[in-house]
Amino acid sequence: MIVALLNQKGGTGKTTLALHLAGQWARQGARVTLVDADPQGSALDWSQQRGHEGAVRLFGVLGLARNTLHHEAPELARDAEHVVIDGPPRVAGLMRSALLAADLVLIPVQPSPLDGWASAEMLSLLAEARSFRPQLAARFVLNRCAARTVIARETGAALADHDPPLIGTRIGQRVLFAEAMQRGRLAFEIDEHGPADREIAALAVDVARLAP
Repeated sequence: MIVALLNQKGGTGKTTLALHLAGQWARQGARVTLVDADPQGSALDWSQQRGHEGAVRLFGVLGLARNTLHHEAPELARDAEHVVIDGPPRVAGLMRSALLAADLVLIPVQPSPLDGWASAEMLSLLAEARSFRPQLAARFVLNRCAARTVIARETGAALADHDPPLIGTRIGQRVLFAEAMQRGRLAFEIDEHGPADREIAALAVDVARLAP
């Protein structure tokens, strides 16, 4: 399965979720490749930091920030059970290529007013990709979500009947995720079975249910 995490808006936590999904599947024994398709290279930076600290390699991280991604990702999928694409913000050509490569698109959004998360360009690109690939599945993921806040409830309610719909698991606003990114680690390596670890595990289960 090829899963792309995409949002035209930056700062939504794409890279954190992409790395943690890849790590969760690798932890379960699956062969996983993460494709860093963001010119900023944050996933590659994380991988290099991990190497500097001598941490065990859980999955491969490749930099492929180019418009031919939809031709190259299927080749990667032949040698991996899961390919996770960390997509670019604001680069329409790269995003189109990632959309054409993916079996499932996850769109991370933060709790915010409607005009804060609803990217017209992102949804337009998704609709365009579906005109070529009607079977392309997509879900919003509510990320960096403070528990029991009015805005989180309102955002969740607004997305409940949306197309694409909202995936079931919500990911909390947790300092541990930032710490993990800085250290080249994953949440379960710092606090196994803690809240962040449990949320990522639940998200991975939700995503696996959507596998084609």
